Amino acid sequence: MSRYTRAFRPCLGQRVVHVALALCSAFVAAPLDAASDLAELSLEQLSNIVVTSVSRREEPLGAAAASIYVITGEDIRRSGATTLPEALRLAPNLQVARADADQYAISARGFNNTIANRLLVLIDGRIVYSPLFSGVFWEVQDVVLEDVLRIEVISGPGGTLWGANAVSGVINVITRPAADTQGLLVAAGAGNRQRGATTRYGGTFGADGHYRVYGKHFDLDNTRRADGVPTVDGGSRGQAGFRADWGTARRGYTVQGDAYRTDIAQPVGGSRNLGGANLLARWSESREDGSSVQAQAYYDRVERDQPGAIREELDILNAEFQHGFDAAKSNRVLWGAGYRYARDSIENLSPGLAFIPGSRNLSWYNVFAQDEWRLRENLALTLGAKVEHNDYSGYEWLPNARLAWRLTPERLLWSAVSRVARAPSRIDRELFVPARPPFALAGGPDFKSEVSNVLEIGYRAQETHALSYSVTAFRHQHQRLRSIELRPGGSVLENRMEGSTTGVEAWGTYRVTARWRLDAGWVELRQSLRPTPDSTSTATAAGLGNDPNRWITLRSAFDVTPRHEIDVLARYVSELPNPQVPAYTAVDARFGWNVSKELQLSLLLQNLFDRSHPEWGPVANRAEFGRGVFLKVLWRP
Repeated sequence: MSRYTRAFRPCLGQRVVHVALALCSAFVAAPLDAASDLAELSLEQLSNIVVTSVSRREEPLGAAAASIYVITGEDIRRSGATTLPEALRLAPNLQVARADADQYAISARGFNNTIANRLLVLIDGRIVYSPLFSGVFWEVQDVVLEDVLRIEVISGPGGTLWGANAVSGVINVITRPAADTQGLLVAAGAGNRQRGATTRYGGTFGADGHYRVYGKHFDLDNTRRADGVPTVDGGSRGQAGFRADWGTARRGYTVQGDAYRTDIAQPVGGSRNLGGANLLARWSESREDGSSVQAQAYYDRVERDQPGAIREELDILNAEFQHGFDAAKSNRVLWGAGYRYARDSIENLSPGLAFIPGSRNLSWYNVFAQDEWRLRENLALTLGAKVEHNDYSGYEWLPNARLAWRLTPERLLWSAVSRVARAPSRIDRELFVPARPPFALAGGPDFKSEVSNVLEIGYRAQETHALSYSVTAFRHQHQRLRSIELRPGGSVLENRMEGSTTGVEAWGTYRVTARWRLDAGWVELRQSLRPTPDSTSTATAAGLGNDPNRWITLRSAFDVTPRHEIDVLARYVSELPNPQVPAYTAVDARFGWNVSKELQLSLLLQNLFDRSHPEWGPVANRAEFGRGVFLKVLWRP
């Protein structure tokens, strides 16, 4: 059964703490020598990491008025992550559930699903969500993790700057400039569940140009069910690409592109063959009067052959422009516009479902403006709005107001009020089950945008040189959520579900010594969804997502010597309600050895204290994830 039809199928936390602290305590006894890379950045420097996703301009992390967490390139290296979804587990404000060898359910603040549709994801400025369902196919999103500068993860709305679909969060993957990836890099690894290799080379051209080219390949083995039977979901991935940067500090140009091919096994019908390519160009300029201009355009080609379901060819063209300037001494204005066009051609292969019509031309266009007032030296008010048009529901109004109060140089109190929308996708309007009438389920011809009104209040502090933390409370009030309504002759997708999502998310960092750093995160989430009084639906809201009430992460990074490092990641996820998935605790450990400046070895041990556990799906056919080992060699000659 395809992922599309599945989408509509109607304490222990203390144990994590004890396990992680016990492991870390053993490491403290190791001898300490000279300072290492882990100690190079103080917590003050970490809080001043420049981020761009909150205001669409550079600002220190400590001053960003949003619930934002930054995964650094060093965090990724020390985690041992081999794929982008696994690296996202480092963000405590994300819920990451692995469905099988290749597929993931990733969301922020609820509504998690393998076809989750309320999270906007960008890779170097390129939006990667699919107009098919307004979500992300994680099995084809890949980067060279060694080249990632940082991943900015915002939990909460970002519609004013990023548009519809940035409802519950924004993930912005930012890779390093080509100038920072010069020379040769070779990485290879193998384990009991996966193996792969990456090669990247960077060089120069002209007076001020730098480039890099790369190629990588990765194989994933089949997972197994609880009874030991293989689930037939293994895959093989190959990707190659380049990036070129040139210009000056004031005026810069970037051209980059990727091409990929992924083959994923499935029980019947042959493998899913996925492929595509993209090409992006960007120009940015900082002017002497303090203003800035940026323009970018990209083309994205996606090919998806899923036997027994669909064969899709998708072409996307996207262009956008933004301009920032000081309207007065204490008044900063940012405005911009964008246009996106998609041609989506689908060949329906299954009698069980169909997208009708098969081919669609879709377009979106928007204009936005944001004004930041410095009311006082320590008080800033930001007002903004975006007007966005889509072919299904017309115009959407996406306003936002943020207030940031710098209580002291080390403490920030902020609040925000937003209206965000999730625009209709093809799955909402044009999915039909079965492929021929009479239809048991039909896309809704009048399906409208889902709307959420969001209130947030947060506090971020650098309490001491060793301790920093962030706490955010939020409430999302939802309207016009997707529902399955009973109608004569079958069911129709409509907007007759409503409700709320409330919660608290918190994380912090404590530097125990110059060589030992602890990170912790805790999220409490409560969701209440119900049909509207005029709904005829007999289904529950479970089809909108499957979320735990709580998840906790603990991470330890410890340098035993300047050449030896030990990292531990422990995570606890409470039970998923429907379909029911038991709570689980997973502990991973990584041992790193910097043999020389050029050569690094690492050993990743996964799921140390649990034989296996599921993370997603109904009990009959869901994958279980057991103990794993992965040995990696990294060489920079």
